[in-house]
Amino acid sequence: MRVGPLPGPSPWVALRPDRPPRILQVLFWGNMATTFAVFGFTAWAEREHISTAPPEVTAVVVAATLSAVLCCLLWPFAAWSPHAPARRRAVSAAFLVVAVLCTMTSNATMFLLVCVASVQAVAVFGVTGGAVHAVLLAAFGLSGPLFIPEMPLWAGVYTAATMLFLAAVSAALFLALTVAARRAEHTRDLLAELEQAHGELRVRNRQVREMTLAEERSRMAREMHDSTGHHLTALAMTLSNALRFRTHRPDEAWTEVEQARDLAREALEDTRRWVRALRPLTLEGVSGPEAMRALAGSFDGTGLRVDFTAEGTWPDPPEAAELVCYRALQEGLANAVRHSGAGRIGVHLRSTPDTVELMVEDDGQGAGAARTERGFGLRGIAERAGAVGGAMTAGNGPEGGFLLRVEVPASEPSHEALSAREGAA
Repeated sequence: MRVGPLPGPSPWVALRPDRPPRILQVLFWGNMATTFAVFGFTAWAEREHISTAPPEVTAVVVAATLSAVLCCLLWPFAAWSPHAPARRRAVSAAFLVVAVLCTMTSNATMFLLVCVASVQAVAVFGVTGGAVHAVLLAAFGLSGPLFIPEMPLWAGVYTAATMLFLAAVSAALFLALTVAARRAEHTRDLLAELEQAHGELRVRNRQVREMTLAEERSRMAREMHDSTGHHLTALAMTLSNALRFRTHRPDEAWTEVEQARDLAREALEDTRRWVRALRPLTLEGVSGPEAMRALAGSFDGTGLRVDFTAEGTWPDPPEAAELVCYRALQEGLANAVRHSGAGRIGVHLRSTPDTVELMVEDDGQGAGAARTERGFGLRGIAERAGAVGGAMTAGNGPEGGFLLRVEVPASEPSHEALSAREGAA
C-alpha cells in the first residue's frame, strides 16, 4: 500500500494573528492542568497544616493560584503576531506579566509556562520583547527570598538562572522552527509554481508541435500537388487519349499507353522520394551525422550519385539545431532530384566546437532568383535556422549547380543573441 507524504511541521509552528501554534496550545493547557493538579494535591495533603502556615506563604500560594487562573482567562485572547490589533497585543503584555507572577511559588510545573510565555514574547514583541521578558523573569526569581523568608538566597539565584536559560532556549528554538516552517512554505509555493509552469510548458510544447506539423503538412501538400499531382493529371489525360484512339488509331493508342506507363513510374518514384524525406531522425535509432548519412544514402536509388562527407567531431548540438540540419538536407536533396537535372549531389557536414555547417551542392543547371527567393521550402528552412540562432544561404554555386548552406550554433543561444538577430533581420 502506497503511503502519502507525511505532513510538514508548519501547522505546529505556524503563527496566526488570532491563535497560537498547536504545539504551544498543547504545552500551555498541559502545564495548566498539571499545575492545578499539583496545587490541589498539595492543599489536600497539607490540609492539617494550612491553618498554621505563615501568612506570607499563604498569600504567595493564593496569588500564584489566582495568577494561573488569570493566565487561563487571558490565553484565548492574546495576540500571536506583531501585526495583530493593538487590543490583542495589550492582552499579550498582560499575559506575560501574569505569567511572571505565576512563578513566585518556584513550582516545577511552571517551567513549561515560562517556555510558552517566552515564545509569545518573541512572537509578538520581537527579540527585544523576549529579552525584556527574560530580564523580568530573572529579577522576579532573585526577589523570591523577599516574599518567602525561609527561601535561601542561593535558591533565588538558581531560580533566576533557570528562568533565563529556559527563556533563551525557548526563544531560540521557536525562532529556528519558525524560520524552517517559512522556508518549507516557500519551497512548497515554489514547487507549486514550478508544477504550474511545467504544465503550461507542456501545453505550449504541444501547440508548437501541432503548428510545426501543420506547417510541414502544408508544405508537403503544396510540393506533392506540384509534382505528383502534375504526373497524375498528365497520366489521366494520356489514358483518355489512348481510350479515344483505341479503335481508329491503335498504334497511337499504344504509344499513349507507353507514355502513361512512364508517367506512372515517375509518379511512383516521386512519391517514394517524399516518403524517404519524411523519415524522422531516430527512425532507425541513429541521430546526428549517422542519421544524415542514412538520409543521403536513401537517395542513391533516384538516378543520382550522392556523396556524403563529414569533417570534425560532432559537438552534440541542441535537438532543435540538429533538426534544422536534418530538414535542410531533406529539402536540398529533394530539390536537387526534382529541379536540378544533376547527376551528382555532394553533401558536406563540418562540425566545430561552436558551430555545425551543412552544405548541399549539385552539378545541375542551377536555379533562377525567383525560385530561390520564393521557394516555400527554403523560406521554411531559413526561418527554422534563424529560430535557433543560425543562418541559411541558398543560390547558384560559383562553378554552376545549386548550393544550399546552413550553419547552426552547437549550443543553446542566449535570449539576447536571438533578440539581436531578430532586430537585425
